[in-house]
Amino acid sequence: GCICCTVRSDLIAVLQKLAARVRAGELRLDGILIETTGLADPAPVAQTFFVDYSVKAFARLDGIVTLVDAKHIERHLDAV
Repeated sequence: GCICCTVRSDLIAVLQKLAARVRAGELRLDGILIETTGLADPAPVAQTFFVDYSVKAFARLDGIVTLVDAKHIERHLDAV
């Protein structure tokens, strides 16, 4: 499958494991940071928090931060 689907299924599995550890009292979380280097579009990963019921019950998406390569950004602005 595509990288977004692969990342998404892996993300769901990891979040489900974290949720199980929190429920068991083995782990306490204040937040989760997901870093997606190389992923041009964060939407499929973000959508995971709204579509998958087990993830939706455990975690919520608070925000998305985008970093840009300042040295090369001008080359890519016309492509958008």
